Amino acid sequence: MGVYRADDDYDYLFKVVLIGDSGVGKSNLLSRFTRNEFSLETKSTIGVEFATRSIRVDEKVVKAQIWDTAGQERYRAITSAYYRGAVGALLVYDVTRHVTFENVERWLKELRNHTDSSIVIMLVGNKADLRHLRAVSVEDATTFAEREGTFFMETSALESMNVENAFTELLTQIYHVVSKKALEVGGNPTTLPKGQTINVGGKDDVSAVKKSGCCSA
Repeated sequence: MGVYRADDDYDYLFKVVLIGDSGVGKSNLLSRFTRNEFSLETKSTIGVEFATRSIRVDEKVVKAQIWDTAGQERYRAITSAYYRGAVGALLVYDVTRHVTFENVERWLKELRNHTDSSIVIMLVGNKADLRHLRAVSVEDATTFAEREGTFFMETSALESMNVENAFTELLTQIYHVVSKKALEVGGNPTTLPKGQTINVGGKDDVSAVKKSGCCSA
């Protein structure tokens, strides 16, 4: 038997959302993690896009469905559908633009208003390669993350620094939350009946244990 796994062969599917102001590099973080691509053409995301990638955590295949949205105010109407079922979030700011860090608080509030309290959040200071233009210190971001109970990492989608680490750490932490919850509701997550959703929120949950049919979306 080969070790080949089809793209839809996964044990867990987790919906993760990217949030933060426009222009902080959300789309490049997504393309770097899912396709190892980076584009210097800065075009704004219109509406919503998502991409997937699977990683291994504790011998399980965890598939991330990562949603990316425009950070502009005019697309805010998509909010509740965008957040529904999300079990993780990357909250991104640009280390060279202090205002994008100031707005993190507002994004966090919105995120928490639309998701379950057990959502795992990674604060990400992107564009860390632009050292000479730094406007937000690591200390300030660390203090904020500790106060708000989020994880924190600085990344550079351009240099591919910590992008893999940020997503992998987030997915690993989500996996621990979800498998712990599955144990609490009785039994090991691997013994859950095929097609049963592990509901991490009270809302319709995209994130699920592998369904025996097709994809859960």
